[in-house]
Amino acid sequence: MTTFYDVPANFLIPALAERLTGHDAIQMPEWADVVKTGSSRERPPSQDNWWHTRGAALLRKIARQGPIGVTALAQEYGGRKNNGSKPNTPGVGSRKVIRALVQQLEEAGLVTTQVGRLVEPEGREPTQLYHGRVVTSNGQKLLNEVAHSVRPDVEAAYPGLEKY
Repeated sequence: MTTFYDVPANFLIPALAERLTGHDAIQMPEWADVVKTGSSRERPPSQDNWWHTRGAALLRKIARQGPIGVTALAQEYGGRKNNGSKPNTPGVGSRKVIRALVQQLEEAGLVTTQVGRLVEPEGREPTQLYHGRVVTSNGQKLLNEVAHSVRPDVEAAYPGLEKY
């Protein structure tokens, strides 16, 4: 059985974005047309389906690196921030975009929050800590189905992969 680990990201993410377009829970909000995807960007994305493509990339990244939080994902999607004559510094991706997409993936049942420990300080009420987001079994199944469907294209592009 082909898993999403066996397929390169440049084949998996566009096919997964097409599948995510069919989900009712994953819709591009009104504000997404004018928002930048990070502090290091100058303009909003020019692609029409950038919301679903970013959602597919997030789902793959959460599956590979989970449990992972929004801040770590924002650092993954960052770039080089131009500071003029000063040296460039790392720019982070938009946490609002990532948070909204992860919440939509949770509504679709593809991602869930992994519960950590309960902190009980004296004189205050307990606080629940979380480790981050992980992929559910439905999300794993979707990733593997898409990987299996694009496997012939990958084998045509990379003939040496047939033995794996």
